[in-house]
Amino acid sequence: MVDLSIDLGKGLRLANPVMTASGTFGYGLEFADVVDLNRLGAIIVKGTTLNPRQGNPYPRMAETPSGMLNAVGLQNKGVDYFISEIYPKIKDIESPLIVNVSGSQPEDYAEVCRRLSSLERVKAVEINISCPNVKQGGMAFGTTCSGAEKVTSAARESWDRHLIVKLSPNVTDITEIARAVEATGADSVSLVNTFLGMAIDVERRRPVLSTVTGGLSGPCIRPIAVRMVWQTAKSVKIPVIGLGGIMDGRDALEFLMAGASAVEIGTANFVNPSATEDVIDEISEYCNRHGIESLSELRI
Repeated sequence: MVDLSIDLGKGLRLANPVMTASGTFGYGLEFADVVDLNRLGAIIVKGTTLNPRQGNPYPRMAETPSGMLNAVGLQNKGVDYFISEIYPKIKDIESPLIVNVSGSQPEDYAEVCRRLSSLERVKAVEINISCPNVKQGGMAFGTTCSGAEKVTSAARESWDRHLIVKLSPNVTDITEIARAVEATGADSVSLVNTFLGMAIDVERRRPVLSTVTGGLSGPCIRPIAVRMVWQTAKSVKIPVIGLGGIMDGRDALEFLMAGASAVEIGTANFVNPSATEDVIDEISEYCNRHGIESLSELRI
């Protein structure tokens, strides 16, 4: 019988390696009718900012071959609303809760982390320096080592629990950014976030999205994401969390074999609301069939 548990360090221990990707699973409650939330490795809630954000104008989502573009723009009601209205409703979920944090400047990240630090059931934050859909902050911080270091350092000063930094794939060498945030205090890195993409309505002769460009996700990005996870896992000593186009257990296994300690399920949640539980079952079945007793045995 395989042991699917994984210890990512600094108090973040998962019963299995399957987490939800921020922005694709709401706050978890939206999926409670179809998913046993207590079975999940962890729930990463939607992006949270210091102040409320309205997001980008519509249209802000578009289907593409083997994927989708999104330009939602981190729409949320702000960290104080999360603390007062959302957290009381989800704090009793047994799976670890992780809050994805975004901001326009390093000080924003630090302040959100400071306010979240009073919430005992929030076991980690995921610092988003890789969102391509906002005009300020987001991906701008994640495309240079100095920008990534500034945000990581600011968050680290306000947060003493597990700190995940979510990396952008829209860079020349993602391993350089990974090493930079590792040196600045990140406990793990998650990758990849969406790729910058664009779609054009040829009949109307204008971009499909109101923002012109958006973040590309889904199966179309998976081979590139697996490659980036493989490169990063060889370049840092901290755990790597893999994501990017995982639709089923076999996809997740690719990331685990490439060196990821855990995975996040994103776009698949829109196609198959029970994808997270299905992936857990499929990983377990594969390991039992191959006589694998620990996830560490999967690495190639």
